[in-house]
Amino acid sequence: MKKMWKKSMLSIASLGLAASVLAACSDDTKEVGSADEFKGKITVWDGPRWPDKDENKFHWLEAKIKEYEEAHEGVEIELVQVPWAEMGDKLGVAIAGKSWPDIAPVDISGSAVSIDHIEQGVVEPLDDYFDKEAKADFYENALDAYTYDGKMYGIPNSITLHSMLLNLDLFAEAGVTPPEGGEWTYEEFLDAAKKLTFDRDGDGKIDVYGFSTYIMPGYYEAWPFFYKNGGSPLNEDMTEFTFDTPEVVQAIQDLADLKLKEKVAPETHGGNDVGGTFQAWANEEQRTVAMQPWATWAIGAAQGKYPTNFAVANYPTGESEKPTTIGGVGGWVMFHQGEDANKKAAVADFMKFISTAEEQYHMAQNYGIFPARVSAAEMDPFKDNPEMTRAMEMSDQVVMLPRHPEWRKIDEAIQTQLQLVFNGEKSAEDAMADAKKAVDELLK
Repeated sequence: MKKMWKKSMLSIASLGLAASVLAACSDDTKEVGSADEFKGKITVWDGPRWPDKDENKFHWLEAKIKEYEEAHEGVEIELVQVPWAEMGDKLGVAIAGKSWPDIAPVDISGSAVSIDHIEQGVVEPLDDYFDKEAKADFYENALDAYTYDGKMYGIPNSITLHSMLLNLDLFAEAGVTPPEGGEWTYEEFLDAAKKLTFDRDGDGKIDVYGFSTYIMPGYYEAWPFFYKNGGSPLNEDMTEFTFDTPEVVQAIQDLADLKLKEKVAPETHGGNDVGGTFQAWANEEQRTVAMQPWATWAIGAAQGKYPTNFAVANYPTGESEKPTTIGGVGGWVMFHQGEDANKKAAVADFMKFISTAEEQYHMAQNYGIFPARVSAAEMDPFKDNPEMTRAMEMSDQVVMLPRHPEWRKIDEAIQTQLQLVFNGEKSAEDAMADAKKAVDELLK
């Protein structure tokens, strides 16, 4: 299996940061407890993953919990089901109220463990439970995403990237040829989007649109379009806001104008309905959109619950003439455990139990992600999956989001303004000028 991504691409945003982790999470003199000595409850949050035959999207973790409880008498693991779109806000509320779970997932869209959470002292380091040999089984870039100030904060579980998914049946219906090798310029993409927007039943109303996506904090399917002319949200040392350059402003306006000017995207384009957006592409009873960008989990969904005749393509290129995508590393983090060393050891033990090479291989085949463990990748989970293999070929196009301690607030400031652009309430230039004011305050 091809080595995932390049370390330099994942690490550039971590330069220049100074750690100030609270002693509650960094005291190396504390006793390392025994998982076997712990009796009590462990609380785990998770979002929906792939469905079973009964449409239960939490069946995988439920089965692992049952298996672990049966092998560890006196341990009870409570699963709290949280929609992915609500995970960040709910964790923020829980942290504010000091009522956090023991274990929570890091969404693959979020790219890495939150430095903000680390600096608040609410995320525990796990170095006591992983020796050098154990850490060596993780791809270096995946481990980097969970490392801060030389310490390991969490277990990388999955790697993803975003790609363009093309409904080939709609391409055939409209008589449009997909991009050769999945490579195209923005002009070629726009031309295809226009041809893929059509009135199917002759009633004078558009039935199928060429493209759509959504915009909301914490999600980045649209963002590779904003990189097409070069540029990034912050400069390399993360001291300046740079999404207001002419190149980026034009790229943002171009994507919004697919709805506002070109009329090749539905009114929902740029909204915040994640599920509805996906259904418009994948649901056999709808399929009103021909092209959408998604993380690799959507490939698994289109091969499973929503069988679709589709192809994987690069994001279109702009002035930079280089295809770009955004990647993420999902995983698990442990929240602060207080003075109970045995419970901390048990929490770490369960996290390791659900993060083995076998579990990552299983998740890769069913959930449409790339394993974060080298040994899981060497099992070759995609040997019979050309779509995932094609997505994996895009790994050298990956850029990572800035790992700034205030990134969550920076992201919210940018995405809120982006929504106004897509709603037609502001130009991209004005929106990014307003975003700059808010972000500059956070960068001080």
